[in-house]
Amino acid sequence: MNGLLVRVGIDTTSGGWNSPVDPCSGRYVYVPIPEEPLLVRKGLCRFFDELIPSLRDFGVTLPPYLYGRPMHLDPDFEYLTYGDRHPRDIPLQALVPGDFIVFYTGMRSVYPEDRELVYAIIGFYEIDEVLPAASVPPERWVENAHTRRNGNPRDTIVRARLGQSGRLERCIPVGEYRDRAYRVRRDILAAWGGLTVREGFLQRSGRLPGLQDPERFLDWFTSLGIPLVQKNF
Repeated sequence: MNGLLVRVGIDTTSGGWNSPVDPCSGRYVYVPIPEEPLLVRKGLCRFFDELIPSLRDFGVTLPPYLYGRPMHLDPDFEYLTYGDRHPRDIPLQALVPGDFIVFYTGMRSVYPEDRELVYAIIGFYEIDEVLPAASVPPERWVENAHTRRNGNPRDTIVRARLGQSGRLERCIPVGEYRDRAYRVRRDILAAWGGLTVREGFLQRSGRLPGLQDPERFLDWFTSLGIPLVQKNF
C-alpha cells in the first residue's frame, strides 16, 4: 500500500491569499488556486465567484482581483478526481487501486490573534483508477481541471472510490511553525510513522511526500471518524 500527502489550495505563492478556517470547530472553505483562462476549453471555466456564499458564512469576502477570475478546481471533490502535471505526476502514476492520497492546505484563522497559518488535512481519496489525461473522452472533460483545460497531454488523472473518498466535513489541523518552516507536528508525525520528507516539511514543493507507514496513517485517520462529503463548497 502507498499513500501520498498532496498540498492543494490557494496560498500567498499561488493566488496571493489564504482561505479561512475556524481552528476550534474545524469549519473551513476550500479555495483552489487561480487558473490561466486562455488554457480552459470553451464553456468549462469554473469561477471564484462560486465561493461567495461559503465565504459569506465566515464573514469573509474574496479579494477584488479574484472576482470573475477562473479557478483551477483540483481536486474536484464533486467528481472525486485529482490531476497533476508532468513530471510532478510521476508518483501518481505509481498508485494502484486501494492506495490513497491525503490532501492538505494552508489556511488563515478567522481569529485575528492567530498569527500563524493553519496547515490542515481537508480531503482523502482511496484510489480507484489512474489514467492519462489525454485518454479522457470529451464527455468527461468537465470532471477535472486538467481535462477542462488544454493542458499537457502527459498530465495524469486520478479517480477515487465512491463512498471511501471526499472532502472532510471538518479539517484536521496537523501543522506547526518550527525550524523556520511549517511542518507536521512531531506528535502527529510519530503517530503516522513518518514522511519521506525531512522533519515533516509542509510548505509547497515540487516533490510529493509519501507516508512511510501507510497502514499506520490509516489507523490514525480512521480513528478520528470525520465524515467525508462529495462536494467542493
